Amino acid sequence: MYQPPHLPYGFPVTPQPPLQRPQMPPIQPPIQPPQHQPPPPQPGIPSGPPQPHLEQAILPRRPGTGKEGRPITLRANHFRIAMPLEDIHHYDVNIMPDKCPRRVNREVIETLVKHSTPKIFTNQLPVFDGRKNLYSREQLPIGKERVEIEVILPGEAKERTFKVSIKWVARVSLKALDQALEGRLSLIPYDSIQALDVVMRHLPSMTYTPVGRSFFSAPENYFHPLGGGREVWFGFHQSVRPTMWKMMLNIDVSATAFYKAQPVIDFLCEVLEIQNINEQRRPLTDSQRVKFTKEIKGLCHFNPGLKIEITHCGNMRRKYRVCNVTRRPAQTQTFPLQLENGQTVECTVAKYFKDKHRRILQYPHLPCLQVGQEQRHTYLPLEVCNIVAGQRCIKKLTDTQTSTMIKATARSAPDREKEINNLVHKAGFNKDPYVREFGLSISTKMVEIHGRIIQAPKIQYGGKQLQQNRTQAIPNQGVWDMRGKQFHTGVEIRVWAIACFAPQHQCREESLRNFTAQLQKISNDAGMPIIGQPCFCKYAVGADQVEPMFKHLKKTFNGLQLIVVVLPGKTPVYAEVKRVGDTLLGIATQCVQVKNVNRTTAQTLSNLCLKINVKLGGVNNILVPSFRPAVFLKPVIFLGADVTHPPAGDDKKPSIAALVGSMDAHPSRYCASVRVQTHRQEIIADLAGMCRELLMQFYRSTRFKPTRIVMYRDGVSEGQFPQVLAHELRAIREACCSLEQGYQPGITFIVVQKRHHTRLFCADKMEQIGKSGNIPAGTTVDTGITHPTEFDFYLCSHAGIQGTSRPSHYHVLWDDNDFSADELQSTTYQLCHTYVRCTRSVSIPAPAYYAHLVAFRARYHLVEKDHDSGHQSGTNSNGEGSHHSGSSGGRSFEDMMRAVKVHADTLRVMYFA
Repeated sequence: MYQPPHLPYGFPVTPQPPLQRPQMPPIQPPIQPPQHQPPPPQPGIPSGPPQPHLEQAILPRRPGTGKEGRPITLRANHFRIAMPLEDIHHYDVNIMPDKCPRRVNREVIETLVKHSTPKIFTNQLPVFDGRKNLYSREQLPIGKERVEIEVILPGEAKERTFKVSIKWVARVSLKALDQALEGRLSLIPYDSIQALDVVMRHLPSMTYTPVGRSFFSAPENYFHPLGGGREVWFGFHQSVRPTMWKMMLNIDVSATAFYKAQPVIDFLCEVLEIQNINEQRRPLTDSQRVKFTKEIKGLCHFNPGLKIEITHCGNMRRKYRVCNVTRRPAQTQTFPLQLENGQTVECTVAKYFKDKHRRILQYPHLPCLQVGQEQRHTYLPLEVCNIVAGQRCIKKLTDTQTSTMIKATARSAPDREKEINNLVHKAGFNKDPYVREFGLSISTKMVEIHGRIIQAPKIQYGGKQLQQNRTQAIPNQGVWDMRGKQFHTGVEIRVWAIACFAPQHQCREESLRNFTAQLQKISNDAGMPIIGQPCFCKYAVGADQVEPMFKHLKKTFNGLQLIVVVLPGKTPVYAEVKRVGDTLLGIATQCVQVKNVNRTTAQTLSNLCLKINVKLGGVNNILVPSFRPAVFLKPVIFLGADVTHPPAGDDKKPSIAALVGSMDAHPSRYCASVRVQTHRQEIIADLAGMCRELLMQFYRSTRFKPTRIVMYRDGVSEGQFPQVLAHELRAIREACCSLEQGYQPGITFIVVQKRHHTRLFCADKMEQIGKSGNIPAGTTVDTGITHPTEFDFYLCSHAGIQGTSRPSHYHVLWDDNDFSADELQSTTYQLCHTYVRCTRSVSIPAPAYYAHLVAFRARYHLVEKDHDSGHQSGTNSNGEGSHHSGSSGGRSFEDMMRAVKVHADTLRVMYFA
């Protein structure tokens, strides 16, 4: 139970003692290496492993390491870097023309180093990041003034000339970095880390195809087609990390989708699923052409069209980028052709190839690719074009492709460990001439670290407290069984309806009756009785019928609690059901696939009950109070925040910010607040308003004011820590002050990171869990591979079923509540057991997970009702199809805000479950 309540908002309060830390994070310049000034911020300087900052927030120091839990010896895919304690020289490089890709810039610098006159790199092997930054071990003989040199690169058609200017910027001290790692300096000199990172990446960047922080090479001795002209490429991730006492090289295996190098005709067949091109004797239909165009043409500046190379000019394989696909086939597509006499005539592409190249087109009925600049009217028949190798697919994979990708890349933990070790031996980092030039040495053995397996909480269910074995569950490896137990607070369902959007031949009435009977049996056993038959059970067709049907149900059946919707697979009906139920009418809806109606299983029905109970305001289970950490003794609100962005290549749809907050002491019930905001903006713009809503709702629900706020923030990279902390911590403070003057609850702000490449492996085979040989659920690490001074830890809170478990990384950016390491780790682990949709511990705390679900659901709410035009037919499982899912084109910000505004009745329950 909570302590006696504080006075309600708006009443005077006893002034609280001042917080031990200042309210806002102080912004300090980083510790600089001696005898040099930091370089000015350069446009184009890439983000390093953590991004360097001239203004760097001082984050909380580690309050000691955790002690609770059973010890376990682990290996991590981090390899020690030994470095000389000396300076490296940093130079700013400017290459004109300046719009060249990194690959070309590297060629320019490589040519400059080998052939420059005068020879300024004699006996030196400098490293370059492909944009602006060059490092050398010794100072170059150019002084501190900017030097300009001309570089000539040979080309297929003609030579290309570049102007390169180089200027000394600073000395970068590796000694200062070493002192920071040992805790003798308060801030890490990130310019030193960036220099090391560039050294380690220089040779791989020239040898492989770089993608982000990973390197890939074309498939050899393996072939994993994904369909649609895409295939899997394997590679490795590499990043330099500061850890306790040592710099580490984080190495991991990685995989991504690339476009297959093949003739464009074959690519067309794969995309359109044509078995034999010779059977396609007619021009493409409009829908075929649109589908092909979407795949080969760029969507925007960030997602340009595919590169192709021509095959009809002998050895001259000139490359172009596709800008469009013609509506007309090659035999009728014309362009203005200038004759020798200066006259311009309209000529078809097919005739031009016959006259100019003496080539009669084999497929004149197929369209052409328009390449280069759109206004230039350069058309190429598909049959003379090949897809250029090494082009990464940044478009979203289909569900089938994603499934194929997972199957191709999933590795058990022991297999992944073996692959990483093989990769490190094969890479031969210590033979890399650039690594040796800078005096670095990389260990070939994974670092061994000590972790702890912390105790899981007990889970409390409903029923008579005397029978503890019937009312409590003890998780075993992150899993527990609810059989024989009842919900902590089950809802009684008296008025409910079924709407079947699957056709009658797919889902017969008998199947619906059997499904209803089985659901009632399971729900009654779980303590959520569904009383009587549904008040309504009818078939419907298409998304257009959702709104009128639901309005009729709400008007006709007083006290309607739930509509169960049967869906025929993937369909735009789902988005419309959620839009109408969540935002328009405030009715709880539960969708179920027709296959699960025709063939019921106890597991599927139990999972449905878990969701239905919380959507109607029930509580599935709680943490056993006597086992909870001390933070629960006073009123505390747990917040989860996330921002989801539209898929890669989309430059119109807004980003969606979601915030959820716990609404009881358990914590089990959560409320949500959601906003649309600027495209791809990570910082939550209206966090103050969203937080204010949840604090007021917390008070309405509990009659207490939180004395502590614990925020789990998902989706923030290390480079964004200072900006997110500065804006979002202030926003939470503003929300508190706007409710009551002097109201200053202690705030703890924790970033949750899943997108990292640290993996943990059991040193002792006996500790491995299950077929996948993963580390046990509850494994925690806060030494060895964590930050030298700041408060962070790794926690693997879930049981790894397939592949290698990815531990979540938690980094504390602010802590007024003075958590000990043990208390915060235990609190975090316990919150991972409170996720309502399953009887398993999940990989991140429930509030962070819920924030993701809320943002995900809002993407569906943004889907425009446009059924007749067929736009929604492209809807995929997360509302990101080719329909109008919240594109800002032609849709006002206010309109989108209204679209994601959830009905007041729905807001009171966990509609997003």
